[in-house]
Amino acid sequence: MATSALRLEHIQAYYGDSHVLQDVSFELGEARMLGLLGRNGAGKSTCMNVAVGLLPPRQGRVSVFGENVTGKSPENVAAWGVALVPQGRRIFKSLTVKENLEVAAKPPVDGKHALWSLETVFAMFPRLKERASQMAAHLSGGEQQMLAIGRALMGNPRVLLMDEPSEGLAPQIVHEVMETIRKLKSSGLSIVLVEQNPNLVFDVADDIIILNTGRVAVVSDPPALKKNDALLRQHLGVF
Repeated sequence: MATSALRLEHIQAYYGDSHVLQDVSFELGEARMLGLLGRNGAGKSTCMNVAVGLLPPRQGRVSVFGENVTGKSPENVAAWGVALVPQGRRIFKSLTVKENLEVAAKPPVDGKHALWSLETVFAMFPRLKERASQMAAHLSGGEQQMLAIGRALMGNPRVLLMDEPSEGLAPQIVHEVMETIRKLKSSGLSIVLVEQNPNLVFDVADDIIILNTGRVAVVSDPPALKKNDALLRQHLGVF
């Protein structure tokens, strides 16, 4: 029986005494893209932190291709083929572009997906190749986002989590980033795309989850959700 690429089951997660995720469950199918939507503070980034082991849940289970990774360290979760492109990029600004990529290099877990290397990352992001010896701190916002994506790919993940990749970028750069995401999806990667802009997600995702105040409020698909203006207004405050 086919297993999901990533599954969160009945997750209860806290920051101190603050109950942030309340019985959150969803799954990402293999070679599919799940769009995770919600207002600020809805719990989207917290889901990503739980998935990669940065925030152990107090209750619930996280599994990657059927393997229970609940409570494991981020290094152990990464070893199962999960990579995060974090909100705010968090590149190593004191390293060069090439050093940022090399420090994240790992062999693939299963050999099913394309092997990512400096050459293949530079082929996808020619601007990074042009700036390989440049300090990452001197890159533009769009180039830093490309570097954050490239760094995650250097780990040869099976599951890619992308937290607000369009944040703070000019419209033309957002378009370039979304085209990159389309290519990654077509390569067979299983992707969770966290976004506040639903229109970006509708164009690329197979499945949609909307979080509202730490709970799963909507499970749908883009065609059905785009037609439901009332639901979008209720949970996202748009349309």
